[in-house]
Amino acid sequence: MLLGLAIFSALIWVGLIFFHGKFWQGGPILRPAPPTPNVADIAPEVTVVIPARDEAEAIETALSSLLTQDYPGKLSLILVNDRSEDETGALARALPDPLNRLTVLDGADPAPGWSGKLWAVSQGVAEANRQSPAQNGYVLLTDADIVHAPAHISTLVAKAQTDALHMVSEMVELQCESLAERALVPAFVFFFALLYPFAKVNNPASRTAGAAGGTILLRRDTLAEIGGIEALRGALIDDCTLATCVKQAGGRLYLGHSCLAKSIRPYPNAQDVWNMIARTAYVQLHFSPILLVLTVIAMGVVWVMPSLLAVFGHGPARWVGLVTWAVSVASFLPTLRRFRLSPLWALTLPFVAVFYTAATIGSAINHYRGRGVVWKNRAYREAIPNAGRVDVQADQEPHHQKTQSN
Repeated sequence: MLLGLAIFSALIWVGLIFFHGKFWQGGPILRPAPPTPNVADIAPEVTVVIPARDEAEAIETALSSLLTQDYPGKLSLILVNDRSEDETGALARALPDPLNRLTVLDGADPAPGWSGKLWAVSQGVAEANRQSPAQNGYVLLTDADIVHAPAHISTLVAKAQTDALHMVSEMVELQCESLAERALVPAFVFFFALLYPFAKVNNPASRTAGAAGGTILLRRDTLAEIGGIEALRGALIDDCTLATCVKQAGGRLYLGHSCLAKSIRPYPNAQDVWNMIARTAYVQLHFSPILLVLTVIAMGVVWVMPSLLAVFGHGPARWVGLVTWAVSVASFLPTLRRFRLSPLWALTLPFVAVFYTAATIGSAINHYRGRGVVWKNRAYREAIPNAGRVDVQADQEPHHQKTQSN
């Protein structure tokens, strides 16, 4: 019995390592492009839309990094103050803006059927269309807690134009300073890459679609073609839903890691990471008890069983478990290198998997207790039917979650 389970887990890992988009590798990194002569003559217009709710601690730093971009073309910023109860709007309006790039909107209450963030984004995109009716150039969707290096927008646009891409998205650098962050945040990036292998997302022939909401550069004509932000209304995992819509419409995607954008949102305690996971984990599973059970079983077989067999097993089952555990540990090392952490953290991966699994179960419990998705003092018990519930990767095992900002 134990030997059969050990072999089953090992076979899963063979599939993951060799036939799952090499998710364990470092992944593509979008680096600054060399300057091009006379680029200002061909640089398309870019409008940045930033939804912000109660972001007073981060808004000045984030907006200042966008106002000082070195982008040679026309660049506009639209901050949608999403009914903040702090000084977010006032701080934004007080920022120096010598190039007159920034517009600050006071958002209205969400219309029925909309999640708060997407309603704010829709208002920002509507303002962008009002300011520039022609569907030319790009819209950049980013969060209010992201700091951008001066060359970031230029680099995103260069990538989109060079590779004829309709959408460019990046996993921004995440905070990894506290003990909880070092123990738990790298695994979030690792599991994200397992759920949405970058190589598959970037392959037009693959059905896999994914995006990271901190940075999404999107052609405006592509956004109009898929029906605008209206097509996503009610989605609680909006970034991957948007990527799915774009890919299903024939658009080309790019998903990679960023070295030019960093989140300044801290997660100082394990409870903060738990809340981040539990917020939308059950949404990722389409509110399905069956998928929840399958996910718990899969997490146990893939991440926990090999280590248990290696420590407590006997005979061939122990050796198979030991080899499988070593493979799982090795697969985590490129992610740890990205975060500049000791390889010894890889030994904690089974415990981290248990933590993520427990948070996923907690997400389901919250849903059935009527608490649903709670973010920025707003509660969403369920997405609008079919919104945010597109089957983005039909050929994958159910896993866990993505998070939503703002």
